[in-house]
Amino acid sequence: MDAEPSKREVADLLLEQGRLTEIQAETVRRLQEKQRRAQHTIIVEQNIASEEDTFRALASLHGMEFVDLAHFAFPPGMLEEVPVNVMLNHRVIPAAVEGELLTLAFCEPPRQVELGNLRLLLNRQFKSVLATPSSIRAVIKDHFGLGAETIQHLREDRALADATHDLVFDVPTQEGGDSAVEATIGRFVEQVLFEALRLEATDIHIEPYFSNIQLRYRIDGMMQAVPAPAGLREIYAALVSRLKIMAGLNIAEKRLPHDGRITTKAGANDYDLRLSVIPTRHGEAICLRILGRQSLSLDLADLGLEPRQAGLIQQLTQLPQGLVLMTGPTGSGKTTTLYAALHQANDGRRKIITIEDPVEYQLEGILQIQTREEVGLTFASGLRSVLRHDPDVVLIGEIRDAQTAEIAVRAAQTGHLVFSTLHTNDSISALTRLLDMQIDAFLLGSSLVCSIAQRLAQRVCRHCLEPAPHIPDPVREEMAGALRIKPVDVKAFQGRGCVECNQKGNRGRVAIYEFFIMSDEIADMLGADVKTVGLRAAAQRQGWRSLRDEGWSKVQQGLVSIAEMQRLTRRLNPDFSAPV
Repeated sequence: MDAEPSKREVADLLLEQGRLTEIQAETVRRLQEKQRRAQHTIIVEQNIASEEDTFRALASLHGMEFVDLAHFAFPPGMLEEVPVNVMLNHRVIPAAVEGELLTLAFCEPPRQVELGNLRLLLNRQFKSVLATPSSIRAVIKDHFGLGAETIQHLREDRALADATHDLVFDVPTQEGGDSAVEATIGRFVEQVLFEALRLEATDIHIEPYFSNIQLRYRIDGMMQAVPAPAGLREIYAALVSRLKIMAGLNIAEKRLPHDGRITTKAGANDYDLRLSVIPTRHGEAICLRILGRQSLSLDLADLGLEPRQAGLIQQLTQLPQGLVLMTGPTGSGKTTTLYAALHQANDGRRKIITIEDPVEYQLEGILQIQTREEVGLTFASGLRSVLRHDPDVVLIGEIRDAQTAEIAVRAAQTGHLVFSTLHTNDSISALTRLLDMQIDAFLLGSSLVCSIAQRLAQRVCRHCLEPAPHIPDPVREEMAGALRIKPVDVKAFQGRGCVECNQKGNRGRVAIYEFFIMSDEIADMLGADVKTVGLRAAAQRQGWRSLRDEGWSKVQQGLVSIAEMQRLTRRLNPDFSAPV
C-alpha cells in the first residue's frame, strides 16, 4: 500500500535540497494559496525548478520510487503488459515486471480510487512509481503516436477497432454542430498544433499514403517525422473536413487545391495558420504554416545582423528613394527582415503600403494589400494603383516578372523607397537577373541602392555548447583568411545534445546576411554583356563579403557549427568529387 504523503510540501523539500531559494519557495506558497493548485504543478509551469528535481521531491514526499523514463530502454513486450486504452486513459506506463508483480509509472501520485480501478481493469498486482509527465507523454507519443488517446476514444466510440471495412465519418458542414466526432477531431487538431508550438515548428505537414498517414513538422528549417497514432487513416477524411471548416473552405470540393487561413489562440497568444490543401492519389494532403503574431521579431538586433549590417539597414530605411532587394530561397527569412525594415521606416511621417502574396503578418500603421490574381489584382496591376495612392515607402512581396520589375524600378526613380524580394542565389546575381528581365542598365544602376542575400542557419544549442574537438586544416585556413585572424585563433563550437534541444545539438535559427552596395564603378559596368564574375570582383575590391565569409564569423562566435555552415554554403571541388 502506498505511503500517506507527509505534511511537508514540495517547496519545503526543494528548499532543503538547495534547489529553491527562500524567496522562490515563498512565491510558490503564495501562488498555491491564490490559485488553489498543487505546488509541484506551479513550480514546473513557472520554471522555478527543473521538472525532474520537482518530481523526485514529490515522489520522496509520497514514499514512492522515482523512475527516469527519458532514457529508459523498454524490454521487448514490456508495453504489451498493459492494454493500450488503459495506458492512454490513465496515463500510466509499465516500467518493470518481476514475476507476477507489475511496476506502473504514474505522472501524478495515484489516489486510492484510481488504484482500485486499475486493479480491477488489470486483474493483477502492481506497485506504483512516479515519473515526470513530460517523459510519460514522450513515451506515449513515441510508441503510440501524437494524440493517440484522442484517436483511441474515437475508435472506441465508433467501434473502429472491430470494424472490417473502412469507415468515413460524416462531419457537419457548419460550425457549431453537436457532433461528438467533430469535437474529438477538433481536440486532435489542437494536440497537433500545441505539440508544434512546443517544438517551435514553423510548418505542419499531414500526408496521406496508401496504408498510413505521415505527420511531419518543419523545425529549424528541417523536416522531422512525428509518430502518428493508429487509426488516423480511418478518420483522415473527417480531419481534412474539419480543417476546411475552420478555414472557411468548401469541404465538398476534393479535386482542386485549396488555400485558406485559420485564426486560433494558444494560451495568451494568437496565431494565424495558413492552410494549403492539395489533392493527391491517396487523399488530400495538408500543410499548415504557423504564423505567430507575437513571434515576429521587429528588432533588427534580434535577427542575427552584425552591428555594421544593422546600422546599414537603418540607413536604408531612412532614404527618400531607391530600390532595396532581399534575395534568397523560400523560407530563408526574407519577409521577416523586410518587415523589421518597414518597422524602422514607420516613423509616422511617411505613408507605407505593401502588396503581398500572402500577407503573412499584420503591421500596425501600414496599409497591406493581398494580391488576388483571379480578379486581376496582380503585383503589377496592384503596384500601379498603389503608386497613385501617394505612398512614400512601398513593399512588393516579390518581383516575379518583367512588368513588375519595370514598375518597381521606375517607382524607385520617381521619389519612392521600394523594398522587394527576388529569387537569386546571392546579392550580386540580382543585377544580372534584372538585366535578364530587360531592365535598362542605366535605370538599374541609378535606382538599385542595395541588394541583400540571406540564409537561415541552425543555431548551436546554448545549453550544451562545447568547443569542436577538431577543425579541419582547410577550414581553419579559410576561416583565418575570411576573418583576417591567425589560424591559431580560429574557434568553432558544436552542440553536445541535451534535453533542451531534444538531443540534436541545435535549437533555433540565426540569419546570415550578404550585403551588396551599388557604386558608380559597378553602375558603369552594367550592360548586356556584363558577367557575374566581373561584378563580383569589382564588389570585392570595394569590401563586399560573400555569404560564406560572413557565415564564418557566426562560427567563430559559437552561433553556428562548421557542419551547418558547410550545408548552407556547400561548394564542390574542381574535379566534382567530394564537397568541401
